[in-house]
Amino acid sequence: MPKTNKSLRSQPINLPPEAAELGAVTRATARAVQKQQSAVEAGRRILDLTGENTEREGLRDTPQRFAKAYQALLDGYNLSPAEAVGKGVFPSEGQGLVAVEDVEFYSMCEHHLLPFWGKATVAYFPGEKILGLSKIPRLVDVFARRVQVQERITQQVLDAVQNLISPRAVMVKVQAQHLCMMMRGVEKQQSQTTTQSIYGFDNLQDYEKQQLLRLMK
Repeated sequence: MPKTNKSLRSQPINLPPEAAELGAVTRATARAVQKQQSAVEAGRRILDLTGENTEREGLRDTPQRFAKAYQALLDGYNLSPAEAVGKGVFPSEGQGLVAVEDVEFYSMCEHHLLPFWGKATVAYFPGEKILGLSKIPRLVDVFARRVQVQERITQQVLDAVQNLISPRAVMVKVQAQHLCMMMRGVEKQQSQTTTQSIYGFDNLQDYEKQQLLRLMK
């Protein structure tokens, strides 16, 4: 019987860093594939419940399309506010109002998984830092592209701006239409929901308060 080298057997196996990274990538890929397969199956089950023939040509690839669509609609979970903004924080060169109005967004109601959509206005009075203008729509999308309620999006965008640049004051206004009110339930087609959140209003001069109040109308 061949002898075993005990000194070699007792030594731990140290993988090179690149091997460990490859293993992590492989596990992440496997999880992504599993999630994709689960989404495809969810789409197939929804169609099965209708009594439709899911093998007919028009529906054969619908579960895959459903999975891809929802992956895009809910990709806000893959990005934090800091990652969305990246290097888009700069020193402030003034104290005047900064406002980005009518930022369109699309989201999914967490109560019925039906879309709601609208526009967001984000305004702030800088402290020592400002955000690149394109970063405000990115922040809106980070929170909108999740399973949501409108009130939460409004507060989350405000909190993100406050945490990232510590402005003297910040206001977020969101106006949206909800398919859960339009297609089902009360079925009111022209209704619009408005939500607002504000921080630091008392820190402002009277004329600055008036500027914010005009945007909130």
